[in-house]
Amino acid sequence: MTATDINNKNLSSLSDNPVWRYLTFIVLYFSQGIPEGITLFAIPAWMAMNGKSTAEIAAYSAVVLIPFSLKILFAPMMERYTYLPMGRRRPWLLFGQFGILCSLVALSFVPNPLGNIFLITTVVLFVHVFVIFQDIATDSLVIDIVPIEEQGKANSFMWGSKTIGTSISLFLGSWLINQYSFAIALLIMSVPVMVILFVPIFIRERKGEKLLPWTKGQTSPDAALMVVDSWGKLFKSFNQVVFLKNTLLLLIGVFFTMAGLHYMSTMLPIFTIQELGWNNVFFSKIYSTSNLLGGIAGMIIGAVVIQQYGIIRLIQGGLLILSAFAVTMALLNPFWKNIYFTSGFIAAYCTLVTVIKIGVLALAMHLCWKRISAIQFTLCMTVFNAGLASGAALLGYLRSSMEWQMLYVVFALMLVGSLGILKFIKTTRHLEQVAHLERQYGDVLAAEGSLLVKAETA
Repeated sequence: MTATDINNKNLSSLSDNPVWRYLTFIVLYFSQGIPEGITLFAIPAWMAMNGKSTAEIAAYSAVVLIPFSLKILFAPMMERYTYLPMGRRRPWLLFGQFGILCSLVALSFVPNPLGNIFLITTVVLFVHVFVIFQDIATDSLVIDIVPIEEQGKANSFMWGSKTIGTSISLFLGSWLINQYSFAIALLIMSVPVMVILFVPIFIRERKGEKLLPWTKGQTSPDAALMVVDSWGKLFKSFNQVVFLKNTLLLLIGVFFTMAGLHYMSTMLPIFTIQELGWNNVFFSKIYSTSNLLGGIAGMIIGAVVIQQYGIIRLIQGGLLILSAFAVTMALLNPFWKNIYFTSGFIAAYCTLVTVIKIGVLALAMHLCWKRISAIQFTLCMTVFNAGLASGAALLGYLRSSMEWQMLYVVFALMLVGSLGILKFIKTTRHLEQVAHLERQYGDVLAAEGSLLVKAETA
């Protein structure tokens, strides 16, 4: 079967087929988990196992997250320019996925990796640059073509899939590093990224679009309608929606939530390996298993709770329960050496993190204006990732002056602060304001069209 034959099949259109939508986004988010499992978890655990200091590991974790904080610089370009015959988002998605593959392979060629932490950090920065291209394109595509009533459920499956991908990547990557080498581990983990690349190659956004530049197809009217045709309109629309009260509350709440979560994610491998005497393979086994099971449980819990109680309550419930678990860990430090006790906390943490991130992702999408969804959602995710980097940096600063118990208390306080901020977000009011902005934009286009007609007939 040729690419043209596939292009002519209606089932390859995401906008027309819910099954393809769910499967495609699940696979793409799983793919995002592969490099992140290696770069954000396996490598820090491997560094801790080989005697690197808390400051060195925290510095690596903070620096490699910088590209995620710069996503907002790429989003306007991706919003303004694309190859519409292949879709509004898909060309950028393909670029990002291919770049992830190439940079993971490049990372495998770093010589003497333990003696070249600076070079590893530099190459991982490139990995993450391509991850953000894939991430922005995937997220904005979800907002563009998934009905709003399905977005919460879609986000549950997507984030659960990413969590599973991260878990498998962490465990398998750590095992491969220890059993073989850093280079072999990276090359093997590049294989599924290459296979998944073929998914966006053979799936169209909308009916009638091209699969590849040389195949048959044309620009979809729906995609063309959503294009912002000037930088002035793009940034004016962006400013209008960003300075709505609920958008600002979301950004503040997301920053503190993500700072808290990555603070703990950075702390766990250091705490278990250097304080409790675990090795990196044992930690990876416990964490990846917990993350895998937690991803599945969180995916199910998220889908059910969002449908029954809404996105805000899902996030609030997750933050409240997780802060209670953190305080429990701080108070029961004599039990830390008990493997089942600490493993139980890690399992609960992984499950609740999945639930919280599903909620945050769904809420951010829910509050987006579709016309500028790439740049608006990316701003939220930029704040999301700035929070991650800040959380890792905060741990490096506090560890020199605080015992582990107080570090758990700080974590709980960060989550409680986020809980208070998110309480004031009103989604219904925000959607009404976004609908008003869309009507205003339509009025401007109509006025411009009228002026153009008059000019042509004059």
